Amino acid sequence: MMLNQKYNLIQTRILVGLLCFLVILCFTQLVSAQEDPPRPLEVYTYQNLSFGAIIQGNSGGEVRIDPQGSRSVTGDLILANMGHQYGPAVFEIVANPGSVITINNGPDIELTGSNGGTLTLHIGTSLPTSPFVNTSTPPYRTQVRVGGILSVGNSLHNPSGDYIGYFSITFVQQ
Repeated sequence: MMLNQKYNLIQTRILVGLLCFLVILCFTQLVSAQEDPPRPLEVYTYQNLSFGAIIQGNSGGEVRIDPQGSRSVTGDLILANMGHQYGPAVFEIVANPGSVITINNGPDIELTGSNGGTLTLHIGTSLPTSPFVNTSTPPYRTQVRVGGILSVGNSLHNPSGDYIGYFSITFVQQ
């Protein structure tokens, strides 16, 4: 009889243990850890932003380079074709396909002239427009083209010469 009681006690404990396990299993949700972070975003400068040659008038104006590479002016500026290249900044990005990439333009900057004076550069829009989904698989690169707007004053404030400066943009991978 004692052996039978021990057997029933062991059966009861096993049955209670199984029931507890099933109850716990029913109330737990699947837990998954976050996947490893994607490969770090790589950005390469392929081409610098350049506005080409400009002839100033009495009041100045703006020169615009759009992401496709078209150049236009406002005010009394004249676009000169004197062998100076113009075009958007072109960056090449290496990222995992499906990565969402956002472009954050930096602040306006002052370009310094070789003969004195400064010009103001405002970073323009991009192509593809931000944010965009990367579709290239590494090692292939995605080209991002960025235009800009250059504010030019008259020749007293902005003497003829070469103007240079550096701008910053941030590529954020999500």
